Formats: sequence, C-alpha cells, structure tokens
Amino acid sequence: MDVSTNLAEINAIIEESCQKVNRQPDEITIIAVTKYVTIDRTKEVIDAGIVNLGENRQEGFMEKYNSFKEQVNWHFIGSLQTRKVKDIIEKVDFIHSLDRLSLAKEINKRTTKTVGCFVQVNVSGEESKHGLDPKNVLSFIEEVAVYTNIRIVGLMTMAPYTDNKQLIHNVFRELRELRDTVKAKQFNHAPCEYLSMGMSNDFDIAIEEGATHIRIGSKLVGSNK
Repeated sequence: MDVSTNLAEINAIIEESCQKVNRQPDEITIIAVTKYVTIDRTKEVIDAGIVNLGENRQEGFMEKYNSFKEQVNWHFIGSLQTRKVKDIIEKVDFIHSLDRLSLAKEINKRTTKTVGCFVQVNVSGEESKHGLDPKNVLSFIEEVAVYTNIRIVGLMTMAPYTDNKQLIHNVFRELRELRDTVKAKQFNHAPCEYLSMGMSNDFDIAIEEGATHIRIGSKLVGSNK
C-alpha cells in the first residue's frame, strides 16, 4: 500500500485516540521510522508530508541524510554508540536514546549547537531494552546539567510487545508521571515537555497516555528488511 494511504489510516487512529482523552491531533508528532526501507520509499514519506524521519543506525542515517539533508527534521532513535557520536551529531535534530553520562559527555564535546535529547527509560524492566531505571532518571538529569550543549526535551520508552493492553497502558502512564515529576522541577536545561512513546502496534494507547512523539515504522512505510 502507498504511504499516503497508510498515513490517512494512521491519522484516523490518531484522531480517534485523541477524542477519547480530549486531546488534539496537532499535539502529536509522527516520526517516520525509515530504517530498512529504500531511498525511494523514504521519498514517498517526505512527499506525503511527513517532516520528521527516524533512524536507529549510523550507517542508515547517513545514507538517508545524504539524500535529503535539510528537507526534514532528523531523529536518531536507536542506541547510540559513543564512538559514533561524532559522525552524526551535527546532522541530527533530536536524539531519543540518551541513557548514560558517557554519551552525554561525548555529545556535549562533539557538537557546536544545542542538541535536543530524550532520556531513554526502561520502564518495563526488560533486559532486552536499553534505558535508565525509572528511579535513576531524576538524578541523571541533574547530573547532565553540566553539559551545556544538551537540552533534555523529554523522556522516551518502549512498551513490551504484548497483547496485554493494560500492561502497555501502565508502562506509558508511568513514563508520563515521571515526565511530570521532572517537568515540575523546572530545570533550565531540562524543560522535559515531550513524551516519545508508541510505535506501529501501540501508538493509539501511547496517545491516550500522553505521547507527543510517536515512532511509526511498518504501519507507515512497510519494510524491505
């Protein structure tokens, strides 16, 4: 199916989810996850009006960036190796996977601009997932204050892949409550306004629980992995 048709279906779900909780669809930013898809398919995404692209590997990011550069906002959504920071940092607009001080230090060292970062939180506690333990998030954000090129714009998490919708609700709700705690501190370096949560299989639940940025891959662009 073409991207425009997929996008129309996604927007319908977004509208329905927003209506359930008295939100507005324009509060939601769709990040098209273009990993594993071709340059031509990525162009379809841009032509459909999507202006935020997400990549999770340095190599894939560079390929897409070299093709489209400033046409879109670039989100690095995967685990970022410290040694690869220098290759992407001046090109990305947001990083969704800040989860350790060594990474914060390297980002701060390698950039000449302020980088918007989401702190990745492992709310579900799954060993297969990256991210901070929720109880360590506040102290981590306080420690990041010394790195003046980093601005903590929000928190990010991934829910378990499960049919248990209540569990997914609980994970996303916990992240929202944690975000509210951080936001209430009114840190200058960490306004923490946003929530990056929800993917193709659960973005409707994420929106009901307060997501501002949803990362949509297969439901929007398919995959040629």
